[in-house]
Amino acid sequence: MDKQTLAEKVVDTMFTNDYFSQWLGIERVKVEPGHCILKMKIRKEMLNGFSIAHGGIAYSLADSALALASNSHGRKSLSVETSISHTVTLHEGDEIFAEAKEINLTNKIGIYYVDITKEGNKVALFKGTVYRTSKEWFAE
Repeated sequence: MDKQTLAEKVVDTMFTNDYFSQWLGIERVKVEPGHCILKMKIRKEMLNGFSIAHGGIAYSLADSALALASNSHGRKSLSVETSISHTVTLHEGDEIFAEAKEINLTNKIGIYYVDITKEGNKVALFKGTVYRTSKEWFAE
């Protein structure tokens, strides 16, 4: 199976069983090995007491992008460290995107940056490190 087909198959399998991402309303925009773009719309039930999106919402979108991008090579990968910096508040109705980009990949570790944007402008910056297990998603 070629790398792109494998990436799509892994992401399809993961997303089918990812009920949290489905509940968030996340949609896949683009999937490639080591790269993923997702989008979602901020809903009323995602707002905090300040009537802005709870910080966990952008974090969750970025975390899902990290998971899909890092597993897209066909090896099961798990986050070991993540961080986020919020730069702009988000409101009900905002459509946001998360683009995960692979920065470094070794046999055991992957490092990814995820830009969260609204209307092309960055609203949060996320960094994630994953541990790459020896377990394959699909046996050849």
